[in-house]
Amino acid sequence: MTLANKRAVTAYSFLVVPLIFFIGVRFGPMLYMMGMSLTDWGLLRKTLQFIGPANFEKIFADPVFVQSLKNTARYSLFGAPTVIALSLGLALMLNVIPKGKGVFRLIYVLPYITPVVAVSWVWRWMFQTPPLGVINAVLGAAGLPAMEFLNSTTQALPTILAVNVWVELGYCTTVFLAGIQTIPDEIVEAARIDGAASAQVLRKIVLPLLLPVTLFLTIIEGIQFLRIFTQVYNMSFQAMGGPLESTKSVALYIYQKAFTNFEMGIAASASLVLFGIIMAVTLLQMKFFDRKLDY
Repeated sequence: MTLANKRAVTAYSFLVVPLIFFIGVRFGPMLYMMGMSLTDWGLLRKTLQFIGPANFEKIFADPVFVQSLKNTARYSLFGAPTVIALSLGLALMLNVIPKGKGVFRLIYVLPYITPVVAVSWVWRWMFQTPPLGVINAVLGAAGLPAMEFLNSTTQALPTILAVNVWVELGYCTTVFLAGIQTIPDEIVEAARIDGAASAQVLRKIVLPLLLPVTLFLTIIEGIQFLRIFTQVYNMSFQAMGGPLESTKSVALYIYQKAFTNFEMGIAASASLVLFGIIMAVTLLQMKFFDRKLDY
């Protein structure tokens, strides 16, 4: 063997170990879940029976699952674009300040690095009805009526959504700021010398050069909001996704079917549906941004 072949064999030998681990941890359980979705297996039953697509028919006939799909769509459709837009604006403002970028970046990223469970419970306490809730106390002091927030079927989902946007904002702002700082100053200065206004520099130079970063964050945040669980579990009453299923996400539905009702076949079927939705949304986002990048 030549020296190059020996190096290649050594490299492949080291790469095989994490590859086997990845296959065992990722693809193995996924294949097992696919098989499980075609059975009626439950944790309290020792035997299982092959039932084909009956589990999928059952979940789509379940109004709770359909409602959780609608809620998850609302989380993603309103949450991810809001985070991207706000974080881009904050990053642009942080980029122009001469001093204190590190301090502001730390302030914005603190909610992201704080345990989500702790954040959810603090916000849940703040959104309580009078006299416990701090936010309602502020509204009362301003002469405004108290809000139901988490106790309302119309306000609960936007309330949880706002908390999740607040949590994700710091991470996206930091990534956007890092992307803006990689843009060469010479390009911006040349555009300004040619008479380009700030809005033109932003639209024609900054935003196009930030497309790879925007693609990355759009995919990450889209997945994050589609599989939202922790905030819904901790901020809803008795972790049920209420009131009246108004905040229940697909991830919470899967958890309850698996570990509350012990219907593992149903939970596996719902998991595959969520996986298919996340995969489809991710591929659509990549296709959309690929056209922009090619352009």
